[in-house]
Amino acid sequence: MGERTWTIETICDALASPAAKQRFLGEINRAPVHEIVTVFAKWQRIAAGLAAAAERGRDLARAEAETGEVPGEWTDVTDRVLAEAEAARTRGVA
Repeated sequence: MGERTWTIETICDALASPAAKQRFLGEINRAPVHEIVTVFAKWQRIAAGLAAAAERGRDLARAEAETGEVPGEWTDVTDRVLAEAEAARTRGVA
C-alpha cells in the first residue's frame, strides 16, 4: 500500500464502521481551532492502522488461496480479542 493522502473523507472511508465515523466527525467538528490538527492526527493514526490491517488481511487471504495455508505461526487469541471488543463496546467505541 503506497503513501496515502489523508483527508476527512479518506479517514471516514478507512474507518468503515458508522459509529467510528460518527465519533470522528463529532470530534473533528467540535474541536477548537487550536486542537483540530491534534484530533485529525489521532484519527489519521487510527485510520492508517485499520487500513494497514485490512491490507495484511487481504495479503493473507491471497496467500491462503494460493497455497491452502495461512503463512506464519499463529497463536489463538480469540478470547483476548473478544474481551477487548466487549471492553470497547462498554466504552462506546465499537
